[in-house]
Formats: sequence, C-alpha cells, structure tokens
Amino acid sequence: MLENGFVMVSIILLINIVYVSFFTIRMILTLKGQRYLAAFISMIEVVIYVIGLGLVLDNLNEIQNLIAYAVGYGLGVIVGMKIEEKLALGYITVNAITTRLEAGIPNKLREKGYGVTNYLAHGREGERMVMQILTSRKSERNLYDAIQELDPKAFVISYEPRTFQGGFWVKTIRR
Repeated sequence: MLENGFVMVSIILLINIVYVSFFTIRMILTLKGQRYLAAFISMIEVVIYVIGLGLVLDNLNEIQNLIAYAVGYGLGVIVGMKIEEKLALGYITVNAITTRLEAGIPNKLREKGYGVTNYLAHGREGERMVMQILTSRKSERNLYDAIQELDPKAFVISYEPRTFQGGFWVKTIRR
C-alpha cells in the first residue's frame, strides 16, 4: 500500500511539473507572437492538466496527493523558466552609456557582430556616448561581457522590443 501511494504521489508530481512547464512555455510563445506553436502546445498542456487534476480529485482523501500537486506546480514554474532561459527566444535592445568617447567602443562591438547605433549625449557630468544595440537573447550574455570588457563603468539597461521595421537587423530577423 505504501509503495502504491508513493507511485501515485510521484506520478502527480511529475505530471504537474510537465504541465506547468508546458504552461510557461505556451505563455512565452504567446507573448512572442508564436500563435500556432502556442496553440499546439496548449492542446498537449490541457490533456496533461486534466489527467493530473483527475488523479488528485479521484483521491482527495489522500493529502499527500494534494501536496504533490502543489509541489509539482511550484517545481514546474522553475523548470519552465529554465527551459525558457535555454530557448532564449526573441531579441533585446541594450542601451549602453559610456564616458569613454575616444575608445571606439561602437566599432569594437560592430566587429563582434552587433548592430550599434551611437550618438553623443549630455549627462549631468558632461558628454556621454550612448549606444543602442539590438541582439538576439541567445547573445545577450556575450554582449554584456563585451561591454564590461570595453568599459567596466558603462551604464547598461536592456528591454525587449515588440516590433521591428526597417534598419540593418530586419532582413536577418525576418528569415
């Protein structure tokens, strides 16, 4: 009996980890505009959800099943986030601001394959070089490392652009 209960708890835990991971990926795909892939994943997700919830509801008198469901949900969020980090879908725009005007930082970043738009700006303490850099999320960490290497004191902020029109990157993105 104890072994059977352990198997049930394990199955519920695993089902919910898989379900919530699919849920997380589907939400991200939806936000990224991948509607058909998101719809396909949602079909798989709902089947997994119904099976897992059915197991818990059929055995509500066993508190360990409910606990396994809750723990599986929490672990599923973590697993889903880890999967999303590995997929690194989409693009980011990084704004980097430096006081090192003479260093040729924009060209050094271009040599590394990044698209850079740069201009002079005026900050509280004088002139600054502002660089806007668009890159894939897969290259995000490498870009931060490159900026850090070129100017450890650079101010860096990033955000996810929602639309693209015109410019150097559009041909690459559309492929």
